Amino acid sequence: MYDLIISGGTIVDGSGEARFTGDIAVTGEKIVAVGNIEGDAKNTIDATGLLVTPGWVDVHTHYDGQATWDPLLAPSSWHGVTTVVMGNCGVGFAPVRPGDQQYLIELMEGVEDIPGAALAEGIDWNWESFPEYLDALETKERTIDVAAQVPHGAIRAYVMGERCNTQDDIPTDDELVAMQALVREGIEAGAVGFSSSRTWLHKDKHGVHVPGTFAGSDEMLALGLSMKGLDHGIFEMVSDHLGDDDEWAWIEQFAAETGRPITLVATSAAAFEGNKMYNIAETARQKGIEVRPQIAGRPTGVLHGLQSNFHVFSFAPSFAALADLPLNELVERLSDPATKATIMSEVDKDRPMPLNGSLNDLLWQIFPLGDKPNYEPTREQSVAGLAANRDEDAFSLMYDMLVDNSGKELFYQPLGGYSQYTFDFFKKSMSHPNVLFGLSDGGAHCGVIADAGMPSFILGHWARDRTNGEQLELEFLVRKLSRDTAEAFGMFDRGLLQEGCLADLNIIDFEGLQLHRPEAVFDLPTGGKRLVQRVDGYRHIIKRGEEIFNNGEHTGALPGKLVRGGAVA
Repeated sequence: MYDLIISGGTIVDGSGEARFTGDIAVTGEKIVAVGNIEGDAKNTIDATGLLVTPGWVDVHTHYDGQATWDPLLAPSSWHGVTTVVMGNCGVGFAPVRPGDQQYLIELMEGVEDIPGAALAEGIDWNWESFPEYLDALETKERTIDVAAQVPHGAIRAYVMGERCNTQDDIPTDDELVAMQALVREGIEAGAVGFSSSRTWLHKDKHGVHVPGTFAGSDEMLALGLSMKGLDHGIFEMVSDHLGDDDEWAWIEQFAAETGRPITLVATSAAAFEGNKMYNIAETARQKGIEVRPQIAGRPTGVLHGLQSNFHVFSFAPSFAALADLPLNELVERLSDPATKATIMSEVDKDRPMPLNGSLNDLLWQIFPLGDKPNYEPTREQSVAGLAANRDEDAFSLMYDMLVDNSGKELFYQPLGGYSQYTFDFFKKSMSHPNVLFGLSDGGAHCGVIADAGMPSFILGHWARDRTNGEQLELEFLVRKLSRDTAEAFGMFDRGLLQEGCLADLNIIDFEGLQLHRPEAVFDLPTGGKRLVQRVDGYRHIIKRGEEIFNNGEHTGALPGKLVRGGAVA
């Protein structure tokens, strides 16, 4: 007798092959049969008319702190994600010397906008080394699996101390050897990779660039070569130098000497201009090296609103004086015409804005989300476009929309790369076989971004809803969200609905798949705020053979484990 049979579903198995109607049988944690299954089961789910897919493998999440206190690992787990990878962007919480914990908190707070007070309150810090951190993660029960990478920032801080993030200091030979040893120790203990950041965008809480920003190619290569001879490990790098000759040289040497893959993360719109990410992937493919550029399914979305940490009136002194009021009181005060007049008089419409010209120009790149968010809107659907159609002042309309609906409206600003009001530039990069889907940042950017629902967005928008250009095949997207990400990070037991694989599955009402407008919740330790996004359509989410969510509600099951890479697994 099987433990579970999922019967009559439309199976999209993660291989990229055509969908088919059939059954899936589960015993224990594994899929034991796929096809037309005879026999009995302790439990049966009728999936007639529903999609059955592998659970999503999200390889860029920043749950490093949250994984030590939160068993749900929401919002990612709400969106069909059954495995998450953290330790991205060179930031994380191990190794750490006693007394240096606050530095790593402020590093994470600055780079990933996770409230420092919540991290300080929520993390137990019962580790020093990276292997001890993995051991601590392994003791926690949770809904889904977690895997971790060794972060460059923590390694540099552990070895170099106060010199770790200065522009002029480079590690001594002895320090470099020590860092190599720590990287290898972490990966041998089960880390799935090593991550680093070399972008000017990443700074700590005090505005200081993160450790590794100024690391030279010699250091990057040396740390990468720490993986030489190992049977697992990926090198993840956030970089402003993608495609530069100097960077290509050490990447090619790393690949040649280790045989390990590298995933490159773009940080600016320039990375997509002229199909740069696609070209990097294609160049690597032609050279026969495994370079996997990592992109999202759309531009990162900064959210403006009274529930967010930012909007166009945040710069007005009279608004700043009210900003800490409870939302209902804030809305009441802002609804006063005199208050509106004062704040409007303080707005500098010509204020320069990064990537978007002036504040006035920015309103052509800000879009109200509404109850059913549209992430590929037209120019006319921007705040400025709506105002022009109504013959109104754009700032006055923005103000009124912020206050309407009890102050709960949020506005989407695509970060870079949306000047043409189409995702066609993303489609080309997404379509390349070497490109990985990532960058949901599920546990990060709590006050301004809510992209943890990226897998749900990719599935619904690109395979069903897109009208502003061509769609992508459902089978291709499912493979990209499951098998491709799993294999890239060395997890060959998941992401595929075949006999012998982990029973990680989503059973989805595809036509009913719908993202909600993000909302602010205050459920972090110390009552810290974060923006989260709910979704409809996931009828059942199965992890290691156990149902963890039923129509969006947690069942109480906590089958998730720590995933250790390589032979340790």
